[in-house]
Amino acid sequence: MKQSLEIGIIGTGIQGVSNALFLQKKGFKVTLFDKDEPGSSAASYGNAGHFSPYASVPLNRPDVILDVPAMLLSSTGPLSLKWNYVPKMLPWFFKFIKNSTKKKMMYTAKNMHQILDLALPAYDELFEEINLDGLVENKGILYIWNEKDLKSRELEIQIRKELGVKQQIVNQKEIHDLEPNIKRFYHGGVYYSYARHARNPKKILLKLFELFLKKGGNFIKQKIKNVEFDDEKPILKSDNESFLFDKIVITCGAFSKRFTDNLNEKIPLDTERGYHVHFKNCDHLLNRPVIFSNRGFGITPMEQGLRVVGTVEFGGLNNPLTKSRIKNLIDNAKYMLGDLPEHEDEWLGFRPTLPDFLPVMGPSKNHKNIFYCFGHHHLGWTLGPISGKIVSGMIAKENTNLNLEPYSSIRFS
Repeated sequence: MKQSLEIGIIGTGIQGVSNALFLQKKGFKVTLFDKDEPGSSAASYGNAGHFSPYASVPLNRPDVILDVPAMLLSSTGPLSLKWNYVPKMLPWFFKFIKNSTKKKMMYTAKNMHQILDLALPAYDELFEEINLDGLVENKGILYIWNEKDLKSRELEIQIRKELGVKQQIVNQKEIHDLEPNIKRFYHGGVYYSYARHARNPKKILLKLFELFLKKGGNFIKQKIKNVEFDDEKPILKSDNESFLFDKIVITCGAFSKRFTDNLNEKIPLDTERGYHVHFKNCDHLLNRPVIFSNRGFGITPMEQGLRVVGTVEFGGLNNPLTKSRIKNLIDNAKYMLGDLPEHEDEWLGFRPTLPDFLPVMGPSKNHKNIFYCFGHHHLGWTLGPISGKIVSGMIAKENTNLNLEPYSSIRFS
């Protein structure tokens, strides 16, 4: 079906490119904007590379709240704070606590499961049109843990069981058979055999971006400063140019708040800062991604070597990289695998996170021609295509049997 509408999208991460491709499938003319080249060092480049359709259990849970003080005090723990950011973070954190009841946790888990269940088929729709060249491996993803905090692990297993998520509980021998190079500190784990991982997320993103251009898409490398309106049509303003569209989609991840604030919509978006390092030529040590739940970090075998990712640091967008967080990743990797060579590529990225751990997808509260697609926290990479498919369907005014209300920005007003 041929659509005459022109759509502008701000942001060329996995959300922006996925929205663009699914809008093209529906016949829309699409222009992508970004201040950087696609695949630059933002979240879609530096993530863990997991396609994790099982990951419906959110961080906003009663057991996590109780563990926060201990996590903050532990040098090997998954959580840290930039103290200069605490005053700014407090309103977000109070909302996070309010969303951490058992009832809210189940509400989030159910509504994450609804979209995660469709995540891999949405990727496959896009992957049919590109040559992946071995960039995706279907070897599953393994979670392991020690004998501490077993109640939290049981809770996660129970929630996923209630939601109908496929999971295989594995014992010490089965973990060793799957990953013989891991030191035997573990007590048990869960294996998701149908999960996948990217050998190089940046290359996959660039292949999808090239597909967008091949299908007649337009890319303008400019920093969009503001959104204004001509009647109800949005105008994207850069320093020296204006671009008029029928509708726009804001897919700037953690940087989306600048736009929503200017559009007079108070969305409590903040950032969880995540880190990675690489150990070059070590990817043969693991067959698949392995996550050590107790310490909140994971290791993925990639083209660049072993990518060690993880930790959550609350510190906003402007604080510099924290060296102790890098050291934390290195120490944890050596704890898991023993001796490793000198690390490379210290990277810091920003996960866009809302206090209820659900993304925002859909029209702006105040402007019917502006759509949002951001706030996917740890699951931005997994949820790119399904989010693009959902938002493109909204723009095309298609009917859906999904309940999309939980993702509306109106929930914050």
